[in-house]
Amino acid sequence: MSMLRLLPLLVLLSGCSSLGYYAQLAGGQWQLLQARQPVDELLADPAQPAELRQRLQRAQQARDFASNRLALPDNRSYRLYADLQRPYVVWNLFASAEFSLEPLTHCFPIAGCVAYRGYFDEQRARGAAALLRVQGLDTEVAGVAAYSTLGWFDDPLLGGMLAWNDQRLAGLIFHELAHQRLYLPGDTAFNESFARFVEEEGLRQWRRARNLPPPAAHLARQREQFVELVLASRARLAKLYAQPLATEHLREAKQAEFQRLRHDYVALRDGPWQGDGRFDDWFARPLNNARLLPFGLYEQWVPAFAALFRESGGDWRRFYARVGELARLPEEERRRRLAFLQPAD
Repeated sequence: MSMLRLLPLLVLLSGCSSLGYYAQLAGGQWQLLQARQPVDELLADPAQPAELRQRLQRAQQARDFASNRLALPDNRSYRLYADLQRPYVVWNLFASAEFSLEPLTHCFPIAGCVAYRGYFDEQRARGAAALLRVQGLDTEVAGVAAYSTLGWFDDPLLGGMLAWNDQRLAGLIFHELAHQRLYLPGDTAFNESFARFVEEEGLRQWRRARNLPPPAAHLARQREQFVELVLASRARLAKLYAQPLATEHLREAKQAEFQRLRHDYVALRDGPWQGDGRFDDWFARPLNNARLLPFGLYEQWVPAFAALFRESGGDWRRFYARVGELARLPEEERRRRLAFLQPAD
């Protein structure tokens, strides 16, 4: 596919209003497509570094497991490799109003409305963020190590991914292939919760198949508590922003809430976690509304999908069929069904 043919397709995929934005999408995707190499050829090439071939082989084991055991798409995605010589493939820009937790959304004909805008160039993302800040918006630029084109292209393994441990690498492959298996335009919480469940259950089965012990329970609990802290802060901020208060008072109360969030984290880290600072880096940067936007989307309906998987007898194809039935429902009915499946607290 030539770059001239790629540009109209990405315009269709993006649905954005800026030709400059189209151009960076086309250029970035073209670079990615051109950098791809078949993994089988790299594995068969003795001139390739032994460490690279070992990591690629591990990735292919997880890729085979995804299709053979998890009934995920059997295609060329993640059977190709591209080293872009950078840790992230895209940078997502999140933005929200100064006193709101509602994201600035961008609507695409195929992907639907999402709470971010993606850039293949970090400086372009940060430049766009600076312009939004001039307008009084809170912004966050987050690097993304991998993403799915939802089956439009054969997505490759990326150089930065191979530095991850086996579990993280396998989990990402399962997660991104789940998006190819089923994607509902415009419902981020549904899509990400579904893919997160496939990732987590897939990893449980993958570890059992390799006779590996389950991951340390305290690490999973720490992550849950971290997310709970942030979601509690979001709830307090939402209540604050709903009040008819003067702007200066809102600003002071907003900053006080972020100080409370930091304090609560330190108390957790230095108390029950016994000094484990695995989330220190997240708190080291300035806090604002936009930094809180992704929280909750990836976890909201995971327990509901877990319940649906159990109802499906642990059969992946039956489970996917049931998820497809949910996806075809009107939004209000779909959320009602998911809430019914969600275990009571």
